[in-house]
Amino acid sequence: MQYRTALLDLKYSSPMKTVLVLRHGKSDWQAGYGSDHDRPLAERGIVAAELMGRFLTRNGQEPARILSSTAVRARSTAELAMMAGHWGCSVQYTEALYGASVPGVIDLLRMEDDALASLLLVGHQPTWSELIQDLTGGASVRFPTAALARIDFEIDRWRDVGSGAGTLKWLVTPKILNRLGSEDGEPRPAR
Repeated sequence: MQYRTALLDLKYSSPMKTVLVLRHGKSDWQAGYGSDHDRPLAERGIVAAELMGRFLTRNGQEPARILSSTAVRARSTAELAMMAGHWGCSVQYTEALYGASVPGVIDLLRMEDDALASLLLVGHQPTWSELIQDLTGGASVRFPTAALARIDFEIDRWRDVGSGAGTLKWLVTPKILNRLGSEDGEPRPAR
């Protein structure tokens, strides 16, 4: 019951900027691919990406914009989450998020349009756990494939995003959602 309350208390409030951080779904190491950049999602990764998209929509957290790594597994995760969640937001694919550094990601965030309240980043480890730690001033997190975190900033302008300025509001994984709810991300009724 404690988790149900936490999952339902997810709405944005103003003035605020929100960064949603999504690690790509589980990749298929057995698939034929030419380089790491070209590695596709495994079936488990496809299911997880769709689950996370539905989770955001069911909790009123559709992103205003998506920034995704150009790696096949990240692009696919972004596209599957977007389709499953029925989002109509814009998407930008950027090589800057493939092998990105934390300062590089923060620079990208600072260039965003201030009219946007939320942004979904789709990319890779170890950058994502390091980014969360940096933006929240030290929250050390384990960030498995298809994990999704929300960081809120009490700011009006994206250029004010910086180290220690954010608050980690929640972090969910497909495994947690599957344990707490049905396959569509909805909490199960209490028994």
